[in-house]
Amino acid sequence: MAGKDRVRGMFNSIAPGYDRLNHIMSLGVDRCWRRKAVKRVADVSSALEILDLACGTGDSAIALAMRLTEGHVTGVDLSEEMLSVMMKKVEKKGLKDKISIEIGDGESLRFAGGVFDRVTIFFGIRNFEDKAKGLREMLRVLKPGGRIVVLELSQPENSVLRGVYNIYFLHILPWIGGKLSGDKAAYRYLPASVAAFPAREAFMAMMRDAGFEKLEHKAFSLGLCRMYTGEKP
Repeated sequence: MAGKDRVRGMFNSIAPGYDRLNHIMSLGVDRCWRRKAVKRVADVSSALEILDLACGTGDSAIALAMRLTEGHVTGVDLSEEMLSVMMKKVEKKGLKDKISIEIGDGESLRFAGGVFDRVTIFFGIRNFEDKAKGLREMLRVLKPGGRIVVLELSQPENSVLRGVYNIYFLHILPWIGGKLSGDKAAYRYLPASVAAFPAREAFMAMMRDAGFEKLEHKAFSLGLCRMYTGEKP
């Protein structure tokens, strides 16, 4: 996987049009996936402290904050430009009191251990240079009994659907993304990062090795997206 500097530079480059491109290229289905994950995260009425890693332009953090009855969301991302877009969206929504934003590395978090009720990462863990290290950090900052929720794109297991998927994601998407964003390399990297992500069993084993228990998995849209959850003992 690409190094942190390359990933940061790439997302800084595509930040201004990132939201529009995401929704166009997923036909808006990414919103549905995110809503389902948010419900799994904020499933209680009590106050929750949530850490949203690789928060990007803030769609997940905003959705989480709007669903919370009480609590706070801390968004962390490597890309300054993505966070700049997020800040404007948070201000527009009037959520500055419920969301804090900071630059940070998910593989080396500044937070003390056991401070968050939930850790989320939506469409971002595939960009981690060391996924196992990132998972161990997520476990460390969770409170005992706290939950991790990972939402990530994936390749369908059905061979016919996977063939159609590969044509779109490896050929059509990079062309569209490159045309609209002006950064062809970024939209070649993004589908390649999905293809390189561990299969369902391998990623759940990685979560287990990091120390998570009560692991669950749910596939959305015939496996185009997957949600992984686990708890800290």
